Amino acid sequence: MTTAATTTGFPHLFSPIQVGTMRLRNRVVLPPHASAIGNIFGSDEDAARNIAYFEQRVRDEGVAWVASLSSHVANHLIPGFEPTGLGATTDGVFRLPFFVERIQQFSDALHAHGAFVSVQMVHQGGMPHGASPTMSAPTINLMPHVMDSDDIDAFVAEYAESARLSMAGRADGIELHLNHDDLHEWFLSPLTNLRTDAYGGSLENRCRFAVETMRAIREVVGDTMTLGIRLNIREEVPGGYGVSGGVELAQYFESTGLIDYVHGVVGSPWGNPSYIQPTYFDPAQFAALSGELKRGISLPVVHTGRINSPAVAEQVLAAGSADVVGMARAHIADGELLAKARQGRLADIRPCVGGNECISRRYVENLPFGCAVNPQTSHEVEGPWPTASQSRRLLVVGGGPAGMELAALAREGRLSVELWEADTELGGQLRYAPMAPRHEMYGEYLTWQARRLAQLGVEVSLGRRATADDVRSAGADVVAIATGAGPRTPDIAGVDAAHVLDIRDVLAGRAKPGRRVAVVAQDDHVAPLSVADHLASAGHQVTVFYATAQPAPLLGRYIVGGILGRLDANDVGFVCNQQVTAIDATSLQTRNVYSLKPRTHGEFDSVVLACGSVSDSSLYDELRLDLPEVHVLGDAYAPRRLVFATRQAHALAEQLVATL
Repeated sequence: MTTAATTTGFPHLFSPIQVGTMRLRNRVVLPPHASAIGNIFGSDEDAARNIAYFEQRVRDEGVAWVASLSSHVANHLIPGFEPTGLGATTDGVFRLPFFVERIQQFSDALHAHGAFVSVQMVHQGGMPHGASPTMSAPTINLMPHVMDSDDIDAFVAEYAESARLSMAGRADGIELHLNHDDLHEWFLSPLTNLRTDAYGGSLENRCRFAVETMRAIREVVGDTMTLGIRLNIREEVPGGYGVSGGVELAQYFESTGLIDYVHGVVGSPWGNPSYIQPTYFDPAQFAALSGELKRGISLPVVHTGRINSPAVAEQVLAAGSADVVGMARAHIADGELLAKARQGRLADIRPCVGGNECISRRYVENLPFGCAVNPQTSHEVEGPWPTASQSRRLLVVGGGPAGMELAALAREGRLSVELWEADTELGGQLRYAPMAPRHEMYGEYLTWQARRLAQLGVEVSLGRRATADDVRSAGADVVAIATGAGPRTPDIAGVDAAHVLDIRDVLAGRAKPGRRVAVVAQDDHVAPLSVADHLASAGHQVTVFYATAQPAPLLGRYIVGGILGRLDANDVGFVCNQQVTAIDATSLQTRNVYSLKPRTHGEFDSVVLACGSVSDSSLYDELRLDLPEVHVLGDAYAPRRLVFATRQAHALAEQLVATL
């Protein structure tokens, strides 16, 4: 049982609450977020991975409510039509032959730990259907099929059948998705609903489709299941409803007596802010808007939006901004977050950096799921971290993200570990990240990692630049080279001029650019945008040059809007499809990457190179032929991002521990 003594610092967070049929033991819900971790509707292996992930987060009086069964209802299409775009689906998942069986497996597993389960019903993107022949966002240009009354009736019946299947799956609740470009939002919004029939015009008419859906669900489940809605508190596109409109919608839905709670969120699936708010936003930045919603209705209010720590969650609840808080990414980063908070071990909570790799990798780069700060997330199904059967000594050379994570994991596997770092502090190139605006959490992560190493008893030597002879003399059983990378200087005429600076020197304050700055971007992720943000925030006039067709092509839609919005607010300019060929005293020469047509751009006082890094593998190259076991990882192998470094460290540590 949770006792007052263990929850003194979080009296609201650990207090129970009744939401519909669910008596929650605390005020935390896990909103939908785990399809990339392990698809509950995928293979048996995927489903087992998904269930194990959530079990780890609800056991031992952990998270009270798991609302992560985000499920697309079946579409209704003419023969041969192929839906495309965000959220496009044909059959959905409720009609899968094993849907009920999977939901039962999921529900039973979490019920065994005292947690509740709800299913979210989604038809996101409305593909190809819509209320009217209108667009919901400037990034969407697929005109919808305008639904007639038969279409509406068919969808209402589909939601009802989906509710029946959810009830058979032993779920406790249903959340109707009315936001984030869902088909229902397109009916609710004055921006996208221009109808003149019974489903358009007045508030009651715009809500009619949703209310008919709710009523059909209630006719199936009665009062045996909780029914709630997820609603945008406001819309982000001019012409949509504002906060007062969102509160009015919630009030109307409450007046029907059909729902038990309102899940209020802020953001869009593409813009600024994204509904998965990245590091550019304050923790719980929009909680005050949730507070307006809560004051407008009497039902319990759930709020999700970068609530990234127990302290932030407690503040939101104590301020009366919500009754329950959604915490997804914070629990991806640390599945024991609530247990550590209950025990007063706040410094041990692994911080989420808000970089959104957990979603971007899967949906932008088609890579497996990966959390940048916790490579063990998604491996819960494999059981506890292994321990070595015999003691061996591991020497890690390099104290950047890869070296630090490897040293910690190897030590947790009972190896004897020593780490040498040439610099006077740990962190490698990641130390530059907190120097950019809104990236403070990366500094907190490095502080957490250093503390972890100290607690584990890893012997860390700073200011120790290793030579091959030093490593040989150390006599370690295993050596791992994580020496990182150095600045990359592109082959551009004039690149050696005095007014040409490197991104690292600019962020660290070692170099002072002039007022007008050109940033040469040869990095497909966030770094060029971060230095542009750093400069523009300090009052510089900035133009960023990309050879790609768009800035930062590897940034996903859930993060790129935040930084592009900041940059445009500071009048940062972009030149795309242009490869820089020469740097002159006050100008840049470029050529179009497709037509090869040359152009001149200027005037500029300084040029900043944001061109990535080049591996420093010289120590590994010297040792790999004469040591019995030597490995290379991180940027020393190939320069990549934090998530790549920690995942490589995990894979190598697992290999080292499991083979002993």
